[in-house]
Amino acid sequence: MDFRSVSFRRYWLVTVASVCVLSTPLLATSEVAFQYEAPAIAPEAASGYNEKPGWATERFAVAAANPLATDAGYQVLKAGGSAVDAAIAVQMVLTLVEPQSSGIGGGAFLMHYDGSEVKAYDGRETAPRAASESLFLNGGGEPLEFMEAAASGLSVGVPGTVRMLEMAHEKHGKLPWADLFAPAITLAQDGFEVSPRLHASLAAEERLRDDPLASVFYYTDEGEPLPAGHRLQNLALAEVLRKIAENGSKALHTGPVAEDLVQRVQGHDGRPGAISLEDMATYVAKARDPLCTDWQDYRVCGFPPPSSGHLTIMQILGILEQLPALDEPLEEGRPGTEWLHRFLEASRLAFADRNKFIADPDFVNPPGGDWNSMLDEEYLAERAELIGEQSVGVDGAEPGNPGEVETAWAVQPIQPEYGTSHISIVDEEGNAVAMTTTIEAAFGSRIMADGGTGLPGGYLLNNELTDFSFRPLDSDGSPIANRVEAGKRPRSSMSPTLVFDRESNELIASLGSPGGAAIIHYTAKALVAMLDWGLDAQEALDLPHAITLGGPAYLEEGRYPAHVIEALNELGHEASERELVSGLQAIQRTEEGFFGGADPRREGVVMGD
Repeated sequence: MDFRSVSFRRYWLVTVASVCVLSTPLLATSEVAFQYEAPAIAPEAASGYNEKPGWATERFAVAAANPLATDAGYQVLKAGGSAVDAAIAVQMVLTLVEPQSSGIGGGAFLMHYDGSEVKAYDGRETAPRAASESLFLNGGGEPLEFMEAAASGLSVGVPGTVRMLEMAHEKHGKLPWADLFAPAITLAQDGFEVSPRLHASLAAEERLRDDPLASVFYYTDEGEPLPAGHRLQNLALAEVLRKIAENGSKALHTGPVAEDLVQRVQGHDGRPGAISLEDMATYVAKARDPLCTDWQDYRVCGFPPPSSGHLTIMQILGILEQLPALDEPLEEGRPGTEWLHRFLEASRLAFADRNKFIADPDFVNPPGGDWNSMLDEEYLAERAELIGEQSVGVDGAEPGNPGEVETAWAVQPIQPEYGTSHISIVDEEGNAVAMTTTIEAAFGSRIMADGGTGLPGGYLLNNELTDFSFRPLDSDGSPIANRVEAGKRPRSSMSPTLVFDRESNELIASLGSPGGAAIIHYTAKALVAMLDWGLDAQEALDLPHAITLGGPAYLEEGRYPAHVIEALNELGHEASERELVSGLQAIQRTEEGFFGGADPRREGVVMGD
């Protein structure tokens, strides 16, 4: 390891002996192949922007959004587990320590490489059978306010993370399923220290205090959020995870845990939802063919619809590639004005297509019968011709027509998207995972479930259905592709990405980010920085952000000089500053092994040997 790996010890200390061991046995009937040891010391990075060193490893690496979660994956890999094994352990710990972002009450997309084949595992939530396209309309036929819909039973989709991970484990797991729950069960039972980021999220949250379980679990009697450093036990989650460890995903999707979830959704005080026991029992995770796109010297593989991530990212990169190369895309170590202008314009064009064409492929056909029509080189060249010296403006980007047949879909209006966490892993055998996981907004639907245990704590339910278009039709009565329909998966922006060398097929990188619709911009810029500009993973993740969802442009607050914002406004971008909290994780191959980066805006770290 080089100095960066050693400097990691400033962030994380793991002892080999004299630490707390799993307090409750997992399965007495199985030989335990993996023995988890809770870290003796688990310091957390403070909230805000904190520089990370980057981490060099030789044989394997795991990157996740919280040090306890990263350590769980590291211990699994050390014990001979696969990348999927490690991802399961990481996700279960994130459910506990980063409940505002992801968990067993949500959904996830997992990209997997087994040394020869790339596969996409879809654990996206689904709309209940009783859901209709008017789900988020009020009595007057107008859309509800976002938070009015999100913090309610209406927004809860049938969760899919656990069932998807079970499917991936059956194909790619090495260690017993039950053993992979040991880290989360131990930490939930024995307690973990509330991190600065979790404390800050609780302090900023208003609706979570309305939930009867969450209000007493995460807040004091005076209504104050638990302080950073408070040792928190989640006994309800420990018991739910024990059941899933012993009985698999059916323990979540049937029986008392499912009954409790359904009761909390249907019995929500305000706007009850419609999830049924049948919805829970019949949820199906899906193995999909990934979308792999040649770009420069690389093959970039990402998730197909219902994710819009890969298609939109590769439209942005493909449009930029059609433009004359810039001599100096960076100015003073950050993206320069000319590159930002092009990037924002390409984003506007790509998001115009995204908002018209992309939705659940079980309900919507791709333009021209093939999603790759949106990435056709001639089509992207036509789109690139629309980028001039001045911006097309906040209302100027119109969708194109990538297919031979004109589609009847209407353009979805812009609406909020939030949340999420990302995990990147490469194991000793070269298997790789890029997994983005979510409950959508911070703390999801603000509904906590305890699995019917009656114990303190529990897990948060998603508000994923608010990723559907609230309006089913446009003003002309044309249907919106991403409208609510029974059994449908809402469109996502999650962009778990694996990159390969086009000639050798060697794995080059695993990366992704949280951040709602801005995931697309964060991941696209990281790809450009790593693969085009030659920055290492940490340097790429450190770069300041700039985004647009088709309207105004937003630059990361405090990261660009005033003259850059002024120049973009002169070009017509209506640019302003905004806090843009990504959570990028990236692992890239090096001559010595791997080099990992973690977003300085969150608490993530990388570990490996």
